[in-house]
Amino acid sequence: MTSALPGTHWLEKDTLHINVRGLSPPDPMVAILGRLEGLGQSAPVIIHHDRDPIYLYPELTERGWSSTRIPGDPGEVRLRLTKDA
Repeated sequence: MTSALPGTHWLEKDTLHINVRGLSPPDPMVAILGRLEGLGQSAPVIIHHDRDPIYLYPELTERGWSSTRIPGDPGEVRLRLTKDA
């Protein structure tokens, strides 16, 4: 994973978390897609965002990822991304 990408990321129990809260477009999409491209695994990825990333969904689908909204902190949009079989 490239650390030159915007936002922050960490591993927690074999799940990659990507925090793009506070970033201005297009940095959240750049950070998320850039980190997904560098993954050699199919483990879930959790996205921490401050808005619904409507332009990200078609990009995820094109790359073989599905997203599900999950509970997050107040004011946070949290998504679980999973690699399609």
